[in-house]
This record gives sequence, C-alpha cells and structure tokens, in this order.
Amino acid sequence: MSTPGSAGSTGPLHGVRVVEVAGWMAAPGAAAVLADLGADVVKVEPVRGDAVRGVIRQPEVPEGAPPLDASFQMDNRGKRGVAIALDRPEGADLVRRLVAGADVFVNNLLGKRQRRFGLDAESLLTVNSRLVHATLTGYGLEGPDAARPGYDITAFFGRGGITHSITEPGSQAPRSRPAQGDHTAALAMVASILAALRLVERTGEGQVIDVSLLATAAWTMSTDLSASLVDGKNPRTLGRRRRLHALQESFCTADARWVLLFMPEAHWWPRFCNAVGHPEWAEDARFESLVGRREHMDEITDLMDALFATRPLADWARILDEAALIWAPAATVAELAVDPHAEAIGLFPEIEHPAAGRFRTVASPLGLRGAGVGPRGPAPEIGQHTMEVLREAGLTEEELAGLARSGVIPQVNAP
Repeated sequence: MSTPGSAGSTGPLHGVRVVEVAGWMAAPGAAAVLADLGADVVKVEPVRGDAVRGVIRQPEVPEGAPPLDASFQMDNRGKRGVAIALDRPEGADLVRRLVAGADVFVNNLLGKRQRRFGLDAESLLTVNSRLVHATLTGYGLEGPDAARPGYDITAFFGRGGITHSITEPGSQAPRSRPAQGDHTAALAMVASILAALRLVERTGEGQVIDVSLLATAAWTMSTDLSASLVDGKNPRTLGRRRRLHALQESFCTADARWVLLFMPEAHWWPRFCNAVGHPEWAEDARFESLVGRREHMDEITDLMDALFATRPLADWARILDEAALIWAPAATVAELAVDPHAEAIGLFPEIEHPAAGRFRTVASPLGLRGAGVGPRGPAPEIGQHTMEVLREAGLTEEELAGLARSGVIPQVNAP
C-alpha cells in the first residue's frame, strides 16, 4: 500500500502538488479525489484539527479495536497532514511558503478570511504566478451573499430549490443525509481544477476557480430550473396520486420495503400488467391510454398499492427482473455496502490504516480504467507530516523548533 503523497509513478496527476486549507467535506472531498488521481496533497489543519474529525457517525468496531473515523478517512485519504495556527502571522506565512512550491491551492475560506490571511487569489498569484487558486464556498466569492456562510443543507438543498421540489404537499420537508451536496460540489471543483491545470500548461498563467454549493445545486436542478427561467413558474410538486404516469411511483411491499418503478413510455404498461398477473388492467377502458391512466390515477394507485402489499420485496424482485422491467429497491445504506454489483465494479476499495488495519471505503466515481486511480493510503493524523513538509519547503531545524515553541505548529512534532 502506497503512503500518502508517494504513489510512485502511477496516477494521471503524479507530480502535481496541492495545498489544501479547508475543513468539513466539500473542498476536502475534492482534494481527496485529486489524491486518488495521484496528486501530492498537503492538508493544512488547525493545531486542534479539522472540526469535522469525529463528528459524523463513527462505525461500530469490535471490542478493544481502535476507533475508525470512516467519514474523515474517506474525504482525507492519501493526504499528508500539516497542523498550523493560521490565525498567527507566522502561520499564514508558512502556508504561503507551501503555496510557493504548489500547483494548486484548494480552500473553503470566505473571501474576507482569505484576505485576512493573505491567501486570496491576488496575494497568492504574486507568490506563485502559475498557481491554480480554487475556492469552494456556499455562495461564491462575488455577489451580495458572498460573505454568507453556507453548508450543503442550507446553500445546496435549501436555497438551491432541491428541498422544496421533493417535498410532498402537506408533508414536512425531508432532511438530506450528510455531505450529499458537498460531494456533488466536490466533483465540480475537481473538474474545474483539471481544466485549470490544462490552461496553466498551455498559457503559463495562473487560474482562479470559484465553485459554490449554490451554483452546483442550480446545475443539479437545471432540468426544472431551465423551464422556470423561461416562465417563472415552479415545477409541479405532485402527490403520489397525481403523478403523470402510473409507472413512475413507489410501492410498499408486504415486508414494509419500497419498490421504485420508472417506466415512462406507454409500451411498458401492458408489459407490466402481464408480469404482475393482471393483464386485464391493460385492457380496462379506463387505463388503456396514457391520458386515461392519468385521469384515473386514484384507482390505479389503489390497485397497485394492494398488489404490492401481497408479496415481500424478494418476490417482487424476482417477478420484475424476470420481465426485465425497470425498477430498483429503496435499498438501505447497509445493503448498498454489500451489493454484489457495487463490489464487482470496484466501488469499495480498501485502505490500510496503521492502527485500524484494512477497511473498505468509497471509490470516487471517475471511471478511469487502468490509470492508477484510487486511494493512496489513510488520512493523516493531526499534524502527522508537519515537520516533513515544512523541511521540504526549506525551513531549518532552528526555525521549526521556534515555531513549535511558540505554538504555531504542534509541539509534538518538534525535533
């Protein structure tokens, strides 16, 4: 297993140095994908550590086994860790020294904090004129809400129109699971960085990237949003008895599981009816046409609710698959973790951790084959590589000892 930042000659981004000053999941997730691609990613954390350490659900491990912060491992795998007190002038100076030898600077600092620490694009491009300066925030670096903090629940799901659009009439707004918007925005950040690196290669000029959760949400919602931009109206938020098509719905099985159907074309209706043992539905005058089925959605919903309640999920899986219908179970996360197809396509690579041993994590969805893409090793402990990285940046042992004594870097890493 390769150590962080030293994946040999494999990986499309081998030789690219990334400095990350970011917490939580969005920007760190983007940097983790860059590490999967072979970049040497240096994660700069506060001396106390990234605020997300230990916050998300910790997996249960056998009694006596060391704890495993699986979520932090996933978003920070393959990186080298440096701990610096950024609010100290000497700390900000250290980051600028690291950036001087980097290709990419990844951060999630609001613009006012970037300027406070001298880590804004204008300042850092004077330090390194070929730098890719990449920022990921809730609302971006420009506009009236540029200074507004935002997490994915607020900036992506809430302000991005997603929560409202999936809330059933009369129901409580659903709550998203952690980092869904963050990881979507992370992929936008990765794509932007790859394009920017290409531009630097062609022009020799540094590039500035400004990715936001709100902009990513707008792209995610663009099928609906593109129409609203024309007519100013909201998409219809329909209850399950008012859908446009009978086979675009979910149904509860006898064992309280849910089957999700999506077969919008008209030819699927008779095929479905035959498969589930009710060919008479396809011949019923009320249901013969798409318009008729739409007008009689109440009756169809009652019939299909009663039908799916007669058998458990396993039976419906067999019946629907034998007819080659388009469906999926509402799988649990634990079921996805052991899904044989997910395993077969390599969604769960393993990482070797010095204390926790081997554990599975989630692959980035890049789909590059034979390119040496994948986790390079575990996430760093707080400040684990501080001395190593700062020595590479040219600091002397005397300087390092002084910085440790003054609390700018961890004392534990002092020689």
